[in-house]
Amino acid sequence: MTRVEFKPVRVLIVDDSVFFRRLISESISSDPRFEVAGTARNGREAVEKVLELEPDVVTMDINMPVMDGLESLHAIMAQHPVPVVMLSSMAVEGAYVTVRALEEGAVDFLLKPQSWQNVSQVWKSELIQKLLVAYRAKLLVTGRTPSSPPVRRPVRDRGSTLRRKIVAIGSSTGGPGALREVLTRLPADFPCAILVVQHMPPLFTRTLAERLNAVSALTVKEAAAGDLLKPGTAYIAPGDYHMVVNHSGTIILNQDPPIGSLRPAVDVLFDSVAKHYGAGVVAAVLTGMGSDGKRGAQRIKEEGGVVLAQSEKTCVVYGMPRAVVEAGLADEIVPLPKMAEEIQRYCQ
Repeated sequence: MTRVEFKPVRVLIVDDSVFFRRLISESISSDPRFEVAGTARNGREAVEKVLELEPDVVTMDINMPVMDGLESLHAIMAQHPVPVVMLSSMAVEGAYVTVRALEEGAVDFLLKPQSWQNVSQVWKSELIQKLLVAYRAKLLVTGRTPSSPPVRRPVRDRGSTLRRKIVAIGSSTGGPGALREVLTRLPADFPCAILVVQHMPPLFTRTLAERLNAVSALTVKEAAAGDLLKPGTAYIAPGDYHMVVNHSGTIILNQDPPIGSLRPAVDVLFDSVAKHYGAGVVAAVLTGMGSDGKRGAQRIKEEGGVVLAQSEKTCVVYGMPRAVVEAGLADEIVPLPKMAEEIQRYCQ
């Protein structure tokens, strides 16, 4: 039998802090699936070392001298694209730059621990998991995303003559860029309210909403308890809160137990809109790891609603859409550049 040689994932660590370079290096070196390809102290050095060392994945700090993390990300994506995981602080500025980075090419992010005392095994495991996902993720170059026609499946559609009343979207890894692609293609006079669950912590969801509002014709806001749904408005579930709606179209936020480790969870939102809007629901499951949204999609289908799944070729991580497609719940499998068009088609 021929022995297959195992090649570890090579990681370039970019951070101006000796503390964090050491922390990340030790975390990576403790897992035999990885090796440290090198380190860099600023963004300019990172660009040079990406070209020199050709790592499989990069961890990128945000605030650095000479060239910051966002500038370095832009240069790397232009010269030698490689999956990047941003390391962010919980500060407002850190959240803003991180969301921009996710929109502009970074695969994922991880919050930095504040000190050695705050470094847990859970944090190290999360770092390893995100690096694995990034390594396996696709790098989608802006403007070159495949845009083949949607795949429509012959399905029983009890609501085919009904004007759709509400749109519900779920996304995770790769979601900020995908949401930007979808929401910026919808008009200001879009006839439905849009509810969005993006797996993100507090503060980051508000920053994401502000970023999307600035570039969309729609009104985009972080949802608040008591918001009454309005057409042409997208409501993003705040981090650490499940989002549901009641029969009168009012948003309710709660801190019921996480679904798995997720709060907000797509399944919770999908269950809620299926209960109160039935066949009037158009749901879209976008890029993301795991299967959140599959159970809720089943409920939407049972009530006669429509479920769209992002195509594999246009996903950063084909996890959540795959779960929906393989369960036979997707009415259409839609390339990301066509998703807004298909949503509009069902809502007219």
